Amino acid sequence: MIVSFNIEYRTNWGEEVRISGSLPELGNENSERSIPLHTVDGIHWTVETEIHQPDGFVDYSYLIWQDGKVVRREWDSFPRRLYLSGDSKKKYRIDDSWKNLPEQQYFYSSAFTESLLAHRDRTEAPKSYKKGLMIKAYAPRINENYCLAICGNQKALGDWNPDKALLMSDINFPEWQIAMDASKINFPLEYKFVLYNKKEKRSEAWEDNPNRYMANPELKANETLVIGDRYVYFNIPAWKGAGVAVPVFSLKSEKSFGVGDFGDLKRMIDWAVSTGQKVVQILPINDTTMTHTWTDSYPYNSISIYAFHPMYADLKKMGTLKDKEAAAAFNKKQKELNELSAIHYEDVNKTKWEYFRLIFKQEGEKVLSSKAFRTFFESNKEWLQPYAVFSYLRDVYKTPNFREWPRHTVYDAEEIEKMCQPDSVDYPYVSIYFYIQFNLHLQLLEATTYAREHGVVLKGDIPIGISRNSVEAWTEPYYFNLNGQAGAPPDDFSVNGQNWGFPTYNWDVMEKDGYRWWMKRFQKMAEYFDAYRIDHILGFFRIWEIPMHAVHGLLGQFVPALPMSREEIESYGLAFREEFLKPYIHEYFLGQLFGPHTDYVKQTFIEPTDQWEIYRMRPEFDTQRKVEAYFAGKTDEDSVWIRDGLYALISDVLFVPDRQDANKYHPRIGVQHDFIYRSLNDWEKAAFNRLYDQYYYHRHNIFWQQQAMNKLPQLTQSTRMLVCGEDLGMIPDCVAWVMNDLRILSLEIQRMPKDPSQEFGHLNDYPYRSVCTFSTHDMSTLRGWWEEDYQQTQRYYNTMLGHYGAAPAIATPELCEEVVRNHLYSNSILCILSLQDWLSIDEKWRNPNVQDERINIPANPRHYWRYRMHLTLEQLMKAESLNEKIKSLIKQTGRDPEK
Repeated sequence: MIVSFNIEYRTNWGEEVRISGSLPELGNENSERSIPLHTVDGIHWTVETEIHQPDGFVDYSYLIWQDGKVVRREWDSFPRRLYLSGDSKKKYRIDDSWKNLPEQQYFYSSAFTESLLAHRDRTEAPKSYKKGLMIKAYAPRINENYCLAICGNQKALGDWNPDKALLMSDINFPEWQIAMDASKINFPLEYKFVLYNKKEKRSEAWEDNPNRYMANPELKANETLVIGDRYVYFNIPAWKGAGVAVPVFSLKSEKSFGVGDFGDLKRMIDWAVSTGQKVVQILPINDTTMTHTWTDSYPYNSISIYAFHPMYADLKKMGTLKDKEAAAAFNKKQKELNELSAIHYEDVNKTKWEYFRLIFKQEGEKVLSSKAFRTFFESNKEWLQPYAVFSYLRDVYKTPNFREWPRHTVYDAEEIEKMCQPDSVDYPYVSIYFYIQFNLHLQLLEATTYAREHGVVLKGDIPIGISRNSVEAWTEPYYFNLNGQAGAPPDDFSVNGQNWGFPTYNWDVMEKDGYRWWMKRFQKMAEYFDAYRIDHILGFFRIWEIPMHAVHGLLGQFVPALPMSREEIESYGLAFREEFLKPYIHEYFLGQLFGPHTDYVKQTFIEPTDQWEIYRMRPEFDTQRKVEAYFAGKTDEDSVWIRDGLYALISDVLFVPDRQDANKYHPRIGVQHDFIYRSLNDWEKAAFNRLYDQYYYHRHNIFWQQQAMNKLPQLTQSTRMLVCGEDLGMIPDCVAWVMNDLRILSLEIQRMPKDPSQEFGHLNDYPYRSVCTFSTHDMSTLRGWWEEDYQQTQRYYNTMLGHYGAAPAIATPELCEEVVRNHLYSNSILCILSLQDWLSIDEKWRNPNVQDERINIPANPRHYWRYRMHLTLEQLMKAESLNEKIKSLIKQTGRDPEK
């Protein structure tokens, strides 16, 4: 069988077009063994090859080659697929066009093709003709009750009667294809695509496009012409959906064990289905076990980017204990833990681990010898073995800080492999982690499959950072800068910035192997999720790195960034002084900061200089970490007052030295609120403000755009998951450019508008390619926010809701329903509200205590993450007034699409 590939592509000097595919004849999808096409004009490229597989299909894609390497690939999340049939003399002539990232790329994500618009019962491949014409078209925005059809100026195409249009095959949905007997076509051919209702057996819409035209292709006998890369659009309502955001740990059912688990996730999917919601969004679910205390409750500080937290295991699905007495004791404990209004992290995990040990002793050997486990193990051993050994050694040595372990401080793959062998003395302690992770894998996969079958998208969360005491930091330290701390500059969440404590990434090293670390991480996520949120997507542009001696985020700098020399600083009219790099401590404001403790501070922490009324920090207290160590364990009000005041003194500098070049500098973030800035004269303030504005809002746009475009295209396209970016905080202009180019959904929050000139965002102005919500896990809920700042609430009530008079002191169910309805009417493709905000619209079912609804307080780095639903999922399913209200709102606002 001869296949001729033809494509029009205007190359630059030295470039050539190549093809690779799924068959040996096309290089086995290996770009190193790809096949070059030929050209006579640098525009029209062609190659003819013999395929030794007469029946079946071939996947292929084009790439651009220069200087012995690939310099550009076409969009191939959906590879081109050609179904072949015929004898060895059959010839296929394929006319292709280069495929760029589609404008509606989100419809090609697995969120839509495997769930929201899934075609579960596909039709067969179109039949082949001796002299054939095959037309292929992309039309992803069609659910399984409809199909694409073709209608034209031929009897075979219905003679322009759309109800007699020829139905196309969805075998490779969202690509559609049809094969016609070319010998029965009177060329020239004119045609259009039609949206066809399969249930009612009638056409509903013509494509939004002029007639398509084809002259006589002059086909030979036993030859088929394949025309591909047609994109079809219909003038139908935009697809919009609604969803719920809730952490897995917050779920509560009658079967829960004091914390939500993967079994509860299936019950939450049931609730989403019953109310017409399309998405269930969760927080990270990775193992965060470091100390076995409540401080491990922070879900963004995991010890593994792959392993799931054992507490998410549904114990009932792991088997029933044969020891009746032990089983009865666990049933009793389950009821006790489940009655608690908030998670008791330590008790839950201690009890679950007691169960794990007993069930492992009972079932472990049988499970670990099963074929299903062996398959799982072989596919995951690269991360599973180091994780299991790390967890074992963490408990043996009583610390996750592997640098303090007496042995194995440096990762040795051979040693770890030996410890994972069944004949090793360590195996019983290591293999229990294999067993638990296998069960978690099966349970989450079951929830994923369940969601897809019910047309619901499970949306995961990829944290931007990793812990410096994690498996990855132990096994692959070269990928990280362990001498810095990642965080965020000051924002509405935290006036001092955030210090997450994570190491930053060594992007230069990651780039050398094609970001393999990230690619594997995304591909693992794709096993369980069809959509994901990139936590702090700004980290792919630049990260806020804080020196190790700092506690707050104010002394950080963006990495990478373009620091300023002294000469450049002075070019703005600000004479550079060494004092700008040192904390400005003056007599006149010490009393404001420390009140009755001022004399104590002078005697203990600071000392006078040779300048009148100017002080400096004593050497033993000249960093925030030294101050932190001094006040460790002192939680009384006076100690906290003094400690925080000293932190403020130390960060009271005008410039921060660059982390790599001590002779270059970054203006300190948010310094306009500090005393050193106030000490400048008006001329100096104006010069500094010009410099500051240029540095933070203009200087890096192109530079950071390039940084992101080096990483994000191949990462976001390495899977078919729907990508949503958490783009909150101090956002440079280039973030919107890149997210738009890569078709990444943005996050829109009305009380944190992207436009700094607005106090509240305008819902109708949101980009369609976005997720809108009112509150995230890092914020107060709708009801909580309403009570935080009465003046702001009043302005929202009058300007956004359009009401006259005084705003109510609390957010009534009617008010909450109005806010929810407005968000559902927004222009965003997805409106995903927190469970708490959904519940707020019904007096009977909302939480009686507003304060209990808060999940996280970012300004507190030691916050206890323990929020639980105040209802059980069983009660929620029976909450008819609430559920009917949600279902009705979703339908009214057009977020229950029929087509």
